[in-house]
Amino acid sequence: MCGDGANDAPALRQAQIGIAVSTATDVAKSAAGVVLTEAGLGGIVDAVKEGRLTFQRILTYTLNSVQKKVFQALLLAVGLVMTGHAVLTPMLMVIVMITGDFLAMSLTTDRVRPSAMPNSWQIGRITTAGVMLGLCFLAFSTAILAVGKFSAASRHRSASNADRGEHCVWQPGHHICNSRAPASLGLRPSIWLVLSSIADVLIISVLATFGIAMSPLPIAIIATEFGAAVVFGAVLDVVKIPVLARLGIS
Repeated sequence: MCGDGANDAPALRQAQIGIAVSTATDVAKSAAGVVLTEAGLGGIVDAVKEGRLTFQRILTYTLNSVQKKVFQALLLAVGLVMTGHAVLTPMLMVIVMITGDFLAMSLTTDRVRPSAMPNSWQIGRITTAGVMLGLCFLAFSTAILAVGKFSAASRHRSASNADRGEHCVWQPGHHICNSRAPASLGLRPSIWLVLSSIADVLIISVLATFGIAMSPLPIAIIATEFGAAVVFGAVLDVVKIPVLARLGIS
């Protein structure tokens, strides 16, 4: 509802979004949820656009949170079955949570496009998409863990080190959940997302290289796992598009 007079105040108050124009009376402005500050109705378009941008960022954050929780919980369970003991120490779990939270917060600043159509929460579909993405990350991480545990090069290492080395590379995959378009057609990530991703890689790589809170890993292994993560991200970036489109998430 858009109005400007005192007689519009009841309707502005009851509407889902009451909009008072810049020349509206004080009563109308008090009753409205949105007050335009410039003449004309162009501000309504800007408000709708901003609302859809906000929704896209919330959707990105929600998808990331669901897939991360599914991935982390199942990886700990799979690692326990494969190795017979916990694959992450409490200290490493704290590091995982801290670095992951910084990346998650940076997603709220990322560049997105407003949707062409009105948005609505479809929590069932969003959860399904998050679970599917989490399972994809789980499959990749389980493969890395299996290679580290069973390959000849890692035969004399502890199985936990294989997983700890893997952690150096899975965190940058947060941006995979960001846009609902391929990376080649999507927007560039925000500077905060880039900086937090670089900081995450550097922190975990330093810990793994110098054996802080874990046994040290050769730089070659860390670089190989990082390269594998980049390839995995590129493949998943393409695969996710038809999946999300099928679920009606845009």
